[in-house]
Amino acid sequence: MKALLSYRFNAIIFIFLSIALLSSNANAQTVEPADPSLLELLGVPVEEDEDEYYYEDEGEGYDDFGPFFDLVADTVPDSVPEYIPLKLLPPTTLPVTAFMPVVFDYVEYTDTVSPLNPERYIETDNPAMNRMMQEGNRIRRYRQLKQRYMIDYAPQVRYNINTLPEPPKQYVATVDPSKSTITISEVLVNKDDLEAAAASLDVKPKNWLHTFNGLLQFSQAYVSPNWYQGGNNNVNMIANFRWNVKLNQKFHPNLMAEATTQYKLAISSAPQDSMRSYMISEDLFQFNGTFGVRAFKHWFYSMNTSFKTQFLKNYAPNTDKLRAAFMSPGELNFGIGMTYNFTNPKKTFKIDASISPLSYNMKICTHPGMKETSFGIREGRHTVSEVGSNAEVKMTWNILWNITYNSRFFLFTDYDYVQSDWENTINFSINRYLSTQIYVHMRYDSSTPRVDGSSWHKWQLKEILSFGFQYQFKTI
Repeated sequence: MKALLSYRFNAIIFIFLSIALLSSNANAQTVEPADPSLLELLGVPVEEDEDEYYYEDEGEGYDDFGPFFDLVADTVPDSVPEYIPLKLLPPTTLPVTAFMPVVFDYVEYTDTVSPLNPERYIETDNPAMNRMMQEGNRIRRYRQLKQRYMIDYAPQVRYNINTLPEPPKQYVATVDPSKSTITISEVLVNKDDLEAAAASLDVKPKNWLHTFNGLLQFSQAYVSPNWYQGGNNNVNMIANFRWNVKLNQKFHPNLMAEATTQYKLAISSAPQDSMRSYMISEDLFQFNGTFGVRAFKHWFYSMNTSFKTQFLKNYAPNTDKLRAAFMSPGELNFGIGMTYNFTNPKKTFKIDASISPLSYNMKICTHPGMKETSFGIREGRHTVSEVGSNAEVKMTWNILWNITYNSRFFLFTDYDYVQSDWENTINFSINRYLSTQIYVHMRYDSSTPRVDGSSWHKWQLKEILSFGFQYQFKTI
């Protein structure tokens, strides 16, 4: 009796274990339904029964992970809420790379139409190769999906320092005008040196930009007989120094401030002068300043000033007649108005145009041996003051890398008297230290008296063609 009861008890346990085992096997073949839109995006065919999705039974020896699964590094967006098992992916709750956030590895740009169709190279009639073909197709679909996602949603893609591309190389071009060659070389950067230099740098903004030009040239000059500072035609030597300081508008976009100081001296031989072995064909010290506050876009409310005189005494040939000296003449001008400032994007063309409806102009002659009437000053006086209007236009044009054209036009009138200056300079740079320059200065002064024996009256002209040394320094 005890043996019979023991046999029945063992049979009942065996039946329950068999039922549990069969139930677990059945449940292992059924999973939650996949999202049809995701399946369509991945190129996986959707079963007719939309309620359940089953893995295909590959028969005995089927490996859920597949022989190529360790080569897959594809992912799908974070928008997928939870793990959805698909073909050839293991049904597990462990992390799977195909459903992790997208991490950048590389982007491959491919044409939508390609003459090469890879499908024909993997087609086979051997059933044993079907698994390999399916695995390759699946990997290719995931790769295309990831590539499209990284291009369309670049801000959502994370980066890995190990897969980032190398930084672009830097090159520097060296121009040698003497040989008509351009040499391009790579800039070699040492990361350790950069880090050490960056740690010791104390970078400060440059609020003021400086430009210095120095020229020493030999020239041929022509001066009209009535030139207001005097001079003769001759071969001479010219020294020209120009210093420009302006406010950096990158840090002060609503302000404009610029000052230019220039000194030009031309000394020439005087073989026809029995009293002196040299003469001065030009001696000019000039200062120009502009300050403004932005009104709108390229326009500024501005105030400008200019002053010019000469330092050395200049005599007429073979006489002791003084033509010019320090502060004889001297000119001072103030103006209040508006200034238009424009620079093209390539910074090859710049123009400043100032209009001052209210302007003050003063002429000075302080030397007792000078005839003040030749400068429009009444006899017996040393100064004359005039109130009127003025206009000034300054232009710089870099025609080519070695050709620069500078022009300045100034006009003042008190509505009875008119004075204007138009200076033009074309500079041809042969190299860094040699240049050729053409300088033309036209002047109109309605108060200038007629010169005896000459057709020149109110118009005056100076032209200089020179060749020599030059040097330029800039803060940027």
